[in-house]
Amino acid sequence: MRITTRKSALSGLALLGTSALVLSGCAAAPEDSGDGDGAASSDFLPCMVSDSGGFDDKSFNQLGFEGLQAAADGLGVEYNEVESAAETDYASNLTNLVAEGCKLIVTVGFALAEAAAESAEANPEVEYVSIDDPIDLDFDGTTDFPNIKPLVYDTAQAAFLAGYLAAGVSKTGAVGTFGGMQFPTVTIFMDGFAQGVAHYNEVKGKDVKVFGWDSAAETGTFTGGFAAGTEALNAANSLIGQNIDVLLPVGGPIYQSAAAAIRDSGREIALIGVDADQFVSAPEVGDLLLTSIRKGMDVSVEEAVTMAGEGNFDPTPYVGTLENEGVSIADYHDWADRVPAELDAEVQALKEAIISGEIKVPSYLSK
Repeated sequence: MRITTRKSALSGLALLGTSALVLSGCAAAPEDSGDGDGAASSDFLPCMVSDSGGFDDKSFNQLGFEGLQAAADGLGVEYNEVESAAETDYASNLTNLVAEGCKLIVTVGFALAEAAAESAEANPEVEYVSIDDPIDLDFDGTTDFPNIKPLVYDTAQAAFLAGYLAAGVSKTGAVGTFGGMQFPTVTIFMDGFAQGVAHYNEVKGKDVKVFGWDSAAETGTFTGGFAAGTEALNAANSLIGQNIDVLLPVGGPIYQSAAAAIRDSGREIALIGVDADQFVSAPEVGDLLLTSIRKGMDVSVEEAVTMAGEGNFDPTPYVGTLENEGVSIADYHDWADRVPAELDAEVQALKEAIISGEIKVPSYLSK
């Protein structure tokens, strides 16, 4: 599969170039760069293609879709969307949206990168927003086509905070994580989480162990897909068997299987959500959630689509960070009374230290 090759190459590459990432990551929102008059043209039709998780995943795809809906509502225009059931759907879904007159197409996820690049090259009059991939298939440090705007998120920074928090609340001295597929956009959560645990151990003189991800070897536990089901349930149960009491599943609906495994265990095991604040998006698991590692995808998608609709499409890459609130951790909600005030204060101090640059959190977006 070609995606695997791209993943391997990206693991040692600073996407888009360090300077581009630093510059784009400093602003809370892209600045207007076009000559639009602030009103959407009557024929502006924004569209979106999901990855295989679907728009009701309570996570990644849903956040992007909410951003599209908010932008269309603000502009007073219609929108179109299409779900992908499998990787083989990506190219045909994009072709169909172009044929339907879409003026801007948002592609949701790393897995769509190659299909998005081909579509953008074939249709230079159409504008594209790529979530979670810079579309740099030749690895020269720049986005391949001028009609693509990348939206990427350095979630390692927020995951670092979640890892420190998890280590601080763990009573068994063991925490775990597993992912859907070994994409950089998945492992960035897992590795940031492990870095946060390691920092806690260093500061506190502890030895909280992380199961499911080995930062040195860059290997871990993966289900092979992003669907809830047997594979995700088995992965969660395997980690629970290691006596973990905090679990981070990374990959859309696989959190559902993680939650089922936690409930079946009969133990108090905290769940950590990803992408959205899953206490809000998936209230059925709210009682299990310690926190969620959030991507501000809804906000950045809304901004990018709105700008395009107003005639101000800006292809400058956007990088979400703690500083611009493109990534964050959610409130503790039902777990708030189990997080000591001192630990919470340490997490907030770590956030400021990461923003100031005092603490570095390496990731494929910051190397």
